[in-house]
Amino acid sequence: MPTKTLQTPQLIEDIEQSGVVIVREMQRFFDYNEDFVFPHIILTLILRGSARAKYDMRVITHHKNDLAIIMPGHIMHPLDCTDDFTYVMLFISPKMFDDLRFHTFSHDSEKFNYAPVCSLTDEQAAHLLDIVDQLIIIANHTNEEMPHRYQVLLAQLAVGYEFLNHYRREQDKQWAEKRHTELFNRFCDLVAKHYRESREVQFYANQMNLTPKYLSKVVRATTNGLSPGEWIEQYVTTQAKRLIESRATQTLQETAYLLGFSEPTSFYRYFKRITGMTAKQYRDSHPAR
Repeated sequence: MPTKTLQTPQLIEDIEQSGVVIVREMQRFFDYNEDFVFPHIILTLILRGSARAKYDMRVITHHKNDLAIIMPGHIMHPLDCTDDFTYVMLFISPKMFDDLRFHTFSHDSEKFNYAPVCSLTDEQAAHLLDIVDQLIIIANHTNEEMPHRYQVLLAQLAVGYEFLNHYRREQDKQWAEKRHTELFNRFCDLVAKHYRESREVQFYANQMNLTPKYLSKVVRATTNGLSPGEWIEQYVTTQAKRLIESRATQTLQETAYLLGFSEPTSFYRYFKRITGMTAKQYRDSHPAR
């Protein structure tokens, strides 16, 4: 299956239409030093080599047989990788994932935010690869060739999902003991849901029934020093950059309103203060993909 460039309109359309898009062997990172916020669920299984990336501003190292899951609305930022870094990628549409959670016995997908990387044994990774290969065979059929294609894909994904939950059980028990990790994940989810509504730390502290001081302690401990305000700023500007890059016909004023700013000038000041350049300068230096 050919390698696809991430974030392209064609890939997004393929994911929405098919429910699942799979790249069996992707080599090296698709980009470096860029923040990505995806509307889809992305699973990566490392076949060879190693790499480092940030997930919600936390640096995570990936090795052979690691399986990483990026949930919608969370930030992934590739840092570096070895020359032999190779991995499998699965893109799953939100609808397919919602149906998957409804039809499986496990409904605790939020744990993938607590621990986005699961380290597998050689045998476990081989089992998941067998499931991926079956998914590829199913996905390569059209709806005309296989009238119940969506249901068959869903069933095969459910098999893989249950195996993955089984493999993660002991690891998840360890993560569940880390109160800061759970609170930080809730903070990330709330920002992804409400960033258009509020960019104030007090708002999110109230949502979590925490004091701003304690929320700051949680976020700083989990991100090696970032304050909640800085994390929110990075999230909002990441969303702004992706909107600017992906929508060629959209004006900066429209971008400001989509991000929840009541006045475009407020967005312009906000963007420049955080990034060091104006939104127009960023748009001119990053033409829409």
